[in-house]
Amino acid sequence: MEPEDEQSGEPAQRPVPSGLSLFEPAAAAPGAEEGPADDAEDPSPDREQPDREHPDREPPDREPPDREPPARRRRTRRVLLWTLSALLVLVVGGCGALWWTAEHYASSVHRIPDAFPTAPESAQPKPVPGSGLNLLLVGLDARSDTPTTGSAAKAPAWQAGAARSDTMMLLHLSDDRSSATLVSLPRDSWVPVPGHGEAKLNAAYSWGGPALMTETVQNLTGIRIDHLAVIDWNGFRALTDAVGGVDITVPRTIEGVGEARAWEAGTHHMDGATALLYVRERYGLPGGDLDRTKRQQNFLRALMLKVMDSGTLTSPSRLGGLLGTVGEVVSVDDRLSNTDLFQLAWGLRSLRADSVRFMNAPFGGFATRGEQSVVLLADRPAAQLWEAIRNDRTDQYFQEHRAGDTLGTDVD
Repeated sequence: MEPEDEQSGEPAQRPVPSGLSLFEPAAAAPGAEEGPADDAEDPSPDREQPDREHPDREPPDREPPDREPPARRRRTRRVLLWTLSALLVLVVGGCGALWWTAEHYASSVHRIPDAFPTAPESAQPKPVPGSGLNLLLVGLDARSDTPTTGSAAKAPAWQAGAARSDTMMLLHLSDDRSSATLVSLPRDSWVPVPGHGEAKLNAAYSWGGPALMTETVQNLTGIRIDHLAVIDWNGFRALTDAVGGVDITVPRTIEGVGEARAWEAGTHHMDGATALLYVRERYGLPGGDLDRTKRQQNFLRALMLKVMDSGTLTSPSRLGGLLGTVGEVVSVDDRLSNTDLFQLAWGLRSLRADSVRFMNAPFGGFATRGEQSVVLLADRPAAQLWEAIRNDRTDQYFQEHRAGDTLGTDVD
């Protein structure tokens, strides 16, 4: 109970300590033991405070006097954070720009719809997993100055009867991309063309375009074609000029025959127009169409060496530029996505010139069919080559068949 005032009988009022507020500590209770004078003061942050729960614990050591002040440490952290953020932005931005560039140039490559056979899967060669990549390269003899391939095309790549394929090459890339084999199929090869009986190989494109050409080559070789690339002679000329021309060595002087131009022995720097004359000629050559395919391979080898020597295949930015140049003149099948196209080109960066083999399909002789002069393929040697390509065993094939019709350095 509260004590009563002796005079009034009312409960006694306790005195209110002066200066009491919510922001100041209350006065000690009467009779409480006073502590040191310093304890009554608001302690400074820099001042050591005793551990009231563990009085035996040693107080923490003071910071060394020469240590960096907290404010300066915070500024240093902020500078490092902003620097790392800026570097991250640059890296991500650079990768994004590189991706955009590759996507942009790859998108510029013209795609050919319906480039593959419509025959059921059971009627086509079965793909062999892990056996590399097979591409069919086709050069068109459109006999027109109107571009038909690439992003600059002003006419379709195929119209029934408008053009025959002047060049057919089967390009096999090993699964690890360490080697490549390019086999020329002579345009006059006498082969079965689905739906048309036996005919010259180049007629397949004229009758049914890329799809019939692909089906004809698949049936002939038993090799599943993964992708297709088509270029006309206008594109060939433009591509040669775009890379600054190529150097081709003619080993001996060749006399002009009829419309065929003469070639002096020596190295010739060829622009697009001159290179086109070089690869299309056959009448002045002793082997006719077979020697012409060797010239085409010789040109491709020179072009490949120039691209490799320029470091284009090992530089993503230069590779994007190359895809842009190719995209202007070459058309590919619509199954080849932008990512596939860039990965295909980038995958060739470790390919060496001496690991690329050029050859003609095994030759079985010349013959006449009706009024047509045709080329016959050697069935058994050809079957061995197709089997090696189909199973990615070309290295073993060339070890066992050194006498194959491979391209040498002495090309007329």
